[in-house]
Amino acid sequence: MIQIQCKETLYTYNLYHITKAFFPNAEIKQCVDAEQEPLVRIELDDGSCFLLDAKEFEENQKKEDAQEKKKIVTKMVYRFLSEKTGQEMAWGMLTGVRPTKLAMHQMENGMNEAQAKAFLQEVYCVSEKKAGLAVDIACREKALLSKLDYLNGFSLYVGIPFCPSICSYCSFSSSPIDVWSPRMDDYLKALCIELHHIAKETEGKTLNTIYIGGGTPTTLTAKQLEKLLNVVDELFLNEERGAELLEYTVEAGRPDSITKEKLEVICRHSVTRISVNPQTMQQKTLDLVGRKHTVQAVKDIFHLARELGFDNINMDLIAGLPGENAEDMRDTLRQIEELSPDSLTVHSLAIKRAARMAQEQPVRDLHTEITEMVEDAAKTAEKLGLVPYYLYRQKNIAGNFENVGYAKADKAGIYNILIMEEKQTIYAAGAGATTKIVLPEKIKTENGKETNLIRIENVKNIEAYIDRIDEMIKRKSN
Repeated sequence: MIQIQCKETLYTYNLYHITKAFFPNAEIKQCVDAEQEPLVRIELDDGSCFLLDAKEFEENQKKEDAQEKKKIVTKMVYRFLSEKTGQEMAWGMLTGVRPTKLAMHQMENGMNEAQAKAFLQEVYCVSEKKAGLAVDIACREKALLSKLDYLNGFSLYVGIPFCPSICSYCSFSSSPIDVWSPRMDDYLKALCIELHHIAKETEGKTLNTIYIGGGTPTTLTAKQLEKLLNVVDELFLNEERGAELLEYTVEAGRPDSITKEKLEVICRHSVTRISVNPQTMQQKTLDLVGRKHTVQAVKDIFHLARELGFDNINMDLIAGLPGENAEDMRDTLRQIEELSPDSLTVHSLAIKRAARMAQEQPVRDLHTEITEMVEDAAKTAEKLGLVPYYLYRQKNIAGNFENVGYAKADKAGIYNILIMEEKQTIYAAGAGATTKIVLPEKIKTENGKETNLIRIENVKNIEAYIDRIDEMIKRKSN
């Protein structure tokens, strides 16, 4: 067991996740004791220990604010663990999910690309390769986001929290459709009530992107899907409001939920982008993780979507699924290359505590395998003419890697960038959906922190969402 003891809660989050990155399978016990002498004490399984004297540290860093102190302590622990294990983490001491946001911020404050890259390497110990990737993507994001109206614009997210089955690695707010089908109409009714309220709240504002996600939106019947898209059209895509729309995505997702009739419904509306997400093209893996579809079904649905005229199709893959090695990933990538999607999102497996997989088996040490998988995916994307356009990380991600979206020059998912960079307000409807209001100026919160981002969360429980829809609406009222 690894033990982490801190004098202040300020350091607990970063130190836990940095330690977990180096020792993914270790049991880690963490506590805060304001009376202890050291500021930080970390004892590893082999008995070796990191100690940081509180008085000496405070004396040396008395001019620094709390956030800078946290950064300094995190770097000290990172270097200790790196020396003990002989490893360097690709993303260094970063524990946050948005590396590109750091690069973007530095360039907006006057740094050039080379300086921003050096900043990530020197300040956060990010590898040269990953620092370059983050800066390259930040530059592309900056160009894409320049088309948006930050001050008076907004984006819309609509959540459908149902799936045909729940994958073993999933921790999202999704529920099996066979359990909830009797209440789907009730859910849609509540969702449409919330959408009407959002339409009123956003009168006079410019709508830039729409994203219908989940869950799996195509778990709705064709009739229910038509009803939902008609409401979106009526409220947000009329002559007064639809002129500035840059992107409209429906995350069709699971092939076992997609039919020709549903694709035809989507086709009749202003949808510009869909996803058909296999996660892998290995049948053995699909069966193992609970995906109730075949590899052939992925291909059939993809070709059907092309025949119906969809010219912006995304596909998602996951590197590091159970039982898969680099050769399996290469075979998956070969089959994806034959389909030639317009964008490809490559996730590194992240197992959260809520996922069934996390409760059934330990996280494997996949650093070498995932390195190959991620690099092979990048090569395949390049062959397809796709360039990296957005990037994010997750806690408990295998091998401490990242998720990268690749796309053709004119097919990048703008909403995906917005959800990471948090530069434009996103109004969100549905169970478990989070509205993010971006303010023009920072305000002080109750705990004294400054922020220009206000989060308004809907309840995750579907029954509660339906029963308390008036409360969800009231939370968003001006």
